[in-house]
Amino acid sequence: MKFVKYLFVIAIFCFFLGIGAIFGLYKYLEPELPDVSTLKEVKLQMPMQVFSAEGELIAQFGEMRRIPVTLKQMPPQLIHAFLATEDSRFYEHHGLDPIGIARALVVAVGAGSAQQGASTITQQLARNFFLSPEKTITRKAKEAFLAIRIERSLTKDEILELYLNKIYLGSRAYGIGAAAHVYFGKDVSQLTLSEMAMIAGLPKAPSSYNPINNPERALARRNTVLYRMQEEKYITQQEYMDAKNSPLVANYHEPEVAFTASYLSEMVRQEMIDRFGENAYTDGYKVYTTVTKSLQTAATDAVRNNIIDYDMRHGYRGPEHVLWKGAETPWGKKQVIDFLKGVPSYGPLIPAVVTKTESQHATVMLNDGEALALPFSAMRWARPFINDRAMGGSPGKVTDVVKVGQQIWIRKSGDHWVLSQIPGVNSALISLDPHDGAIKALVGGFDFNQSKFNRVTQSVRQAGSNIKPFVYAAALDKGLTLSTLLTDLPITLNVGGGRTWSPKNSPPTYAGPLRLRVGLGLSKNVMIVRAMRTIGVDYAADFLQRFGFPEQNISRTESLALGAASFTPMQLARGYAVFANGGYLVDPYFIAKIENDTGTLIYSATPKVACGFTCDLPVVYGPTAKSQAIVSNTVDPHSKEDAEATAAALAAVATGSLPNADPADDSSDDVDPLTENAVNNIAPVPNLAKIDPSKTPPADPYAPHVISSELAFLIQDALKSDISGEPGGGWNGTGWRAARDLKRNDIGGKTGTTNSSKDAWFSGFGPSTVTSVWIGFDDHRRGLGRGEAGAQSAQPAWIDFMKVALDGLPVQTTPQPKGIISVTIDMSTGQLPSGGRSRSEYFIKGTEPTSRAYSEVGTTVTDSGGNTHELF
Repeated sequence: MKFVKYLFVIAIFCFFLGIGAIFGLYKYLEPELPDVSTLKEVKLQMPMQVFSAEGELIAQFGEMRRIPVTLKQMPPQLIHAFLATEDSRFYEHHGLDPIGIARALVVAVGAGSAQQGASTITQQLARNFFLSPEKTITRKAKEAFLAIRIERSLTKDEILELYLNKIYLGSRAYGIGAAAHVYFGKDVSQLTLSEMAMIAGLPKAPSSYNPINNPERALARRNTVLYRMQEEKYITQQEYMDAKNSPLVANYHEPEVAFTASYLSEMVRQEMIDRFGENAYTDGYKVYTTVTKSLQTAATDAVRNNIIDYDMRHGYRGPEHVLWKGAETPWGKKQVIDFLKGVPSYGPLIPAVVTKTESQHATVMLNDGEALALPFSAMRWARPFINDRAMGGSPGKVTDVVKVGQQIWIRKSGDHWVLSQIPGVNSALISLDPHDGAIKALVGGFDFNQSKFNRVTQSVRQAGSNIKPFVYAAALDKGLTLSTLLTDLPITLNVGGGRTWSPKNSPPTYAGPLRLRVGLGLSKNVMIVRAMRTIGVDYAADFLQRFGFPEQNISRTESLALGAASFTPMQLARGYAVFANGGYLVDPYFIAKIENDTGTLIYSATPKVACGFTCDLPVVYGPTAKSQAIVSNTVDPHSKEDAEATAAALAAVATGSLPNADPADDSSDDVDPLTENAVNNIAPVPNLAKIDPSKTPPADPYAPHVISSELAFLIQDALKSDISGEPGGGWNGTGWRAARDLKRNDIGGKTGTTNSSKDAWFSGFGPSTVTSVWIGFDDHRRGLGRGEAGAQSAQPAWIDFMKVALDGLPVQTTPQPKGIISVTIDMSTGQLPSGGRSRSEYFIKGTEPTSRAYSEVGTTVTDSGGNTHELF
């Protein structure tokens, strides 16, 4: 009896000693324990999502994929699967489960090692939020203390909801919402019992039981979960058997995007990192952009199709790889498939291997083992590439083009597969709303996975004739008009040192004196050079900065008139928007709004907008002090008196008798080759330093008014002539194909081509849209080849995009500013008519012609034979 008594005393002593030890350990660890009350306001790490203007997902950034789900949104069977597997007594214990601990100890003693975990869901939550995964006694003690604290701070449902949204479930999926999408491409509400059990089996070992990497182990683990659910009476025997016998099909599912806009998405990512640092990847921001699905898709298709068409025009460069040759042992099907799975697709281009050839068709294998027949018609275009200016003869049969063992590229064209190749050339397209600068579509290259270099914002290329509207705008600002005659005859200028500069037209044809409108529409090089010499290089260079062109990119030589300056497509589109919106320099932007993880709006774009053609806002650009123009800076070209004072200067322009200047170095084409910039120069931020802020109204919602609305109206109207030509003029502008294909008269634009066709452009506008397209090689030393220019190489993509952008929009008439008048002129002289061909022309009030055109009247005599002769 005494023994029992002593034993009882010892047990009591040990009990209180244990309690004291636990209390002492708690007090020792207490300073290191975090505040569990933070779980009430916990912020789960969530990826950044990027959406279109319509709210469709276009990209997601962040290592963690998480889709938070409330407990009410979770299927009961999914909750039961986790409870049965991880913590069957969850709703009964207070953070620690003594029964579970005892059971785990018994199993461990019997097996000689730990076989079951004893951690409750609450302990796992504490570990996931506050502790490291290290396996130490101290960490386990902290885990236990935190679990008890958590149970006192949160309800059971709150703990369970946090756990199911926090737990790592493999393949970068955090929480059950993400796991359902990653493995099955479903919402949690759509999961089957088998799929729920598979997900519930992952917390124990997310890598080992991953159904993608280890399907057999995942299947066994799923069955264990189902058995535990039956044991706990969560499912019936029949449900258990049905789920156990069902196949387990899991695949990795990327976030489901509505469409891709990779270059724009990358711009968003960089902007968000600049704003929020690395938290941008984890704080669940939702970024809504300005692009729409229809326009972005149209832009991507237009660029890719145009690049492919160019590439096919210049011949076939051969297979990507030769896996085996005719005399060698052919690869087996598995070997071919394994190889192709390691080859990425680029845009519409899919890798394939030729496995059989006959005279009129080839058999190719895809990376899924599918065999396709490729007829000779699919490769008839493939003349051998020799260089950018030459190709070999047309093929006569399949084996002239492809051979067995070659890895080639194919793409879908309509319902048919055709031979293709990865293009060497590249292109860019940028479209924005001229009213506020919202980017409607942006394509920085053929394929983002092929090249992440964004040619819209980073590629600084010579503008070629795309710059002419801006130079002519400077000339009109100095007093010239659209009816001013400029001499279209060859010009050779002495540049010193025995060197001369002879800019030439392309094609090299000359028509004598032509009106400025005609010179712009026909892109006459010698005429723009004469206009440049009239106003002075410095005045033109300074004037170009009004359009946001960076000063450091502007060459102060006369070759500036022919596009020697280098800009990005973004900068050119922004410049053309000034003509389209009435003279206002808007700032391009692509983020419309940002929401945080709770859906609260934290940023909304408030862009400065264009006031339009009929607003009476002052031009905020001050006078230029560096002008070397014939017309003095004190002259107001918009007044009648000062316009008449420029008559002598304009007469000199018309006759070609110009003052001396310092022309550019030797150039025989569009631009001075000595001023070319490398493609990889990073574009600077648009320079608005010359804007006079003192002339901008306070709290003005409007963008800077950098040229007068009258001047913008005139250049816009002239650019329409570049597409539509001139009624009764007998000529078509260089952009005439747009009029043919778009069939509307409210569009305008300008082609652009540089030396050796290294760069080809088309920039232009339609209602509410300004779009610029560039095409060329990233290696700026390489030209596009014979027959390639802005109209042939860049304009087709512009037209294809604008077909979609303008679809359904009624034809619009540009409002006429109050300072614009219409005067009938003689089409040959630009003066008031006195017979002959005439047309109505626009002028800024005070610059209209005041004298009439005249023509010599010959005196004829008749001889005795009845024949007439001119006396003079």
